[in-house]
Amino acid sequence: MPNAVITGIDTHAHIFRRDLPMVAGRRYSPDYDATVEQYLAHLDACGLSHGVLIQPSFLGTDNHYMVAALQRFPERLRGVAVVDAQISDGELDELAASGVVGIRLNLIGKLLEDYTGPAWSGLFRRLARRGWQVEIQRGFTDLALVVPAILESGVTVVIDHFGLPAASVQLDDPQHAPFFELLGQAPVWIKLSAAYRSQSDLARARAIEARLREACGGVGRFLWGSDWPNTQFEAQTRYDEQFALLEALLPAPEERRRVLVDNPATLFGFAHA
Repeated sequence: MPNAVITGIDTHAHIFRRDLPMVAGRRYSPDYDATVEQYLAHLDACGLSHGVLIQPSFLGTDNHYMVAALQRFPERLRGVAVVDAQISDGELDELAASGVVGIRLNLIGKLLEDYTGPAWSGLFRRLARRGWQVEIQRGFTDLALVVPAILESGVTVVIDHFGLPAASVQLDDPQHAPFFELLGQAPVWIKLSAAYRSQSDLARARAIEARLREACGGVGRFLWGSDWPNTQFEAQTRYDEQFALLEALLPAPEERRRVLVDNPATLFGFAHA
């Protein structure tokens, strides 16, 4: 679909097969396949034109399955890879040629590394020169410990899943001020995705969105993602329910278009027709 009009961009989904090699020590092992064809069918059903594939953590740094899908559908899809800090520039070039525009740090259940050290800071600077992004999944209370060191490299940071505020988190607690201050910085974006991973119902999601909006100064750095196929929560939600949550959070058409079209088109390098 060359030069397709952008009707909406889902910025967070995963594809995989159950028979692919998986990393040791993983927190989750799928017992089903989630294919790119299935994903595109969900986009079509919701009237969305484009999507972003995020490398699943259980596949580690072997991005081949995702890259193959990007190469098949270069007009519709972009990708975010998982890489080692020592990845070569040549390997980054190959990922970029396939449509990869960033890397992800899934830090759930992991000890925080020294992201000011030469390996990671060097990688972040290389990514910044490419105009790539670093996506971070980590619990709300730790983000202020991780993000500043990464921002120092000049790279853009994207925070997954509302920042994963646990149900016990009080949004007006002064101890969370450093996190909200981070969101006031220009190169920090946030995904309105997977509220269920924080045990958030619609009312809680609305409260979180309102606080994030206040910190960001509007919706200009908000993104939306379905988190399909909603790993570990497959029985609790569906693609269309996640899209309906966005519509409930952003009832104003102009704001919804900003989050679904304008913001992600800029960040992920989708060209308007």
